[in-house]
Amino acid sequence: MTKSHITASSYRGRLAPSPTGLLHIGHARTFWIAARRAAEHGGQLIFRNEDLDPQRCRPEFVEAMVEDLRWLGIQWVEGPDCGGPFGPYAQSQRRAYYLSAWEKLRDAEMIYPCTCSRKDVAQSASAPNEGDDEPIYSGRCRPKAYVATAASAVPRKRSDAEPATRAAQPAGVNWRFRVPDGERITFTDLHLGPQHLIAGRDFGDFIVWRRDDVPSYQLAVVVDDAAMRITEVVRGADLLKSTARQVLLLRALGLPIPDYYHCDLVRDRNGVRLAKRHDALSIRRLRELGRSPEEIRDGEYQVG
Repeated sequence: MTKSHITASSYRGRLAPSPTGLLHIGHARTFWIAARRAAEHGGQLIFRNEDLDPQRCRPEFVEAMVEDLRWLGIQWVEGPDCGGPFGPYAQSQRRAYYLSAWEKLRDAEMIYPCTCSRKDVAQSASAPNEGDDEPIYSGRCRPKAYVATAASAVPRKRSDAEPATRAAQPAGVNWRFRVPDGERITFTDLHLGPQHLIAGRDFGDFIVWRRDDVPSYQLAVVVDDAAMRITEVVRGADLLKSTARQVLLLRALGLPIPDYYHCDLVRDRNGVRLAKRHDALSIRRLRELGRSPEEIRDGEYQVG
């Protein structure tokens, strides 16, 4: 993967929380690292509200995450609260961008409609994590006219008997991206080092648009990072597989590939990754208990 040199003045990092619950200390550490890296590079930090899922995202969580991040001492130069040249900065307002990308993938026959039920494949609009990472798809709905391989990243021409799907809108079915089976996806993580994942083995055809007409996390993130000119993505190590998927999407859409820095996950004393359900360790709760921003940023707390 070839990259251009990123100068200090061109560095653009981002914070991209999802308002599906209160932010916890794991988020605090990741976002503080993102802010620190932007400062170290003399660059800019952009705030994006990833409120894709209308069923789970709530306005009160948007207000809480902005307030909590400000309380932690994190500052950004663009975002839904302050504007900027690449807005809007809330994903719920960026449907046109995602639809344009879906159309491009559809026209290139890099995606296909999938009618498998939720029982067949677990699906969520939120960022995947260790417990619910998208399972490898069986290929049940993959068109027989095309078998993606590392040697062929472009679908062959269909016969008249196998017309391409020309849906005008994505709603009603899941749309999956055809991964090039057997291709080795590589990238060098700036924290964890060289990463290698095999398409079709470590991850399979993945959803880019849900049947309930919501674009997936994978698609929205790559479109927004490119549109907002993000040069480095800082996030948790649970998203390494998502990065491999997103590299394929970026390549298919002809978009630049940013650098990646995957942070170590914060875990409790039993080794369980912290999640938003750990309300006792939310930033809001720790604030109520009298913890200081410095204590939370520096990890001076007891993870139960």
